[in-house]
Amino acid sequence: MTAQWIDIPSGKDAFGGYLSLPKRGKGPAVIIIQEIFGVNAHIRAVADQYAADGYVALAPDVFWRTQPRVELTYEGADRDKGIELLQKTNVELAVADIATAADLLRTRPEVGGNVAAIGYCFGGRLAYLAAATGKIDAAVAYYGGGIQGRLDVAGSVTRPILFHYAENDHGIPLAAVDEVKAAFAGRDNASFHLYPGAEHGFNCTDRASYNQRAAALAHGRTLTFLAEHL
Repeated sequence: MTAQWIDIPSGKDAFGGYLSLPKRGKGPAVIIIQEIFGVNAHIRAVADQYAADGYVALAPDVFWRTQPRVELTYEGADRDKGIELLQKTNVELAVADIATAADLLRTRPEVGGNVAAIGYCFGGRLAYLAAATGKIDAAVAYYGGGIQGRLDVAGSVTRPILFHYAENDHGIPLAAVDEVKAAFAGRDNASFHLYPGAEHGFNCTDRASYNQRAAALAHGRTLTFLAEHL
C-alpha cells in the first residue's frame, strides 16, 4: 500500500486528508473519521489497516478550520486540547466535510465501488450524521459519542449502519445505547454489537483501554459488513 496527504477542495478552500491506497491500487472506499485527537498516528494506522484489507482509505482532517493537522495523544494536556478543539468545531460543517470527502473519492480513479464512513468516538457521531445525509453508502460507528442526542435524524438513516458499543463505556451509558437501539427498532438496516467488559476507545492500541479481543471482533464484523454493502 502507499499513503500520502492530499488536498480536498472545499469551495474556495481546501483541507487535508490522509489517503492510503491498497496494494492493487484500486477498491471500494472508506472514510476514516478521527476522534478528538486529530488524524494522529493511530488514525493513520487505521487507514493503513483498511488499505491492507483492500480499501481506498481517506482520513479527512476534521479540525482543519481551527487547527490543521493537529496530532494529539490521549492523556493530560493533549486530551484537554482535544476537548477544546471539539468545542470549537461546528458539527454541521464537519458533516459537510465528510460529504465533500465522499464526493472527492467518487471522482478518483482508484475508487471502484461504493463509499462508507467509519468513525470513532466523535467520528462515530459524524459517521452517523453523514449517513443521515444520504451522501455515503454505509456507515460504521465505533462508540459514537452523542448519537443518543441526535436521534431526530435517525429516520433519515436509510443506508446500512453498524454500531459498536463498549459495555463499560464511561461516556456512553447502556441506557444511551438502548435509546439508539429503540430508534432503529423494527428496521433491518441497523446492526448493533455490545462488547462485554470493553471500555471506551477499545479499538485504539495507543490507549490504556485497548481491548484486543473486542477490537478483533469489531474489525472482523466491520469487514463482513463492508463486504456485504460496498
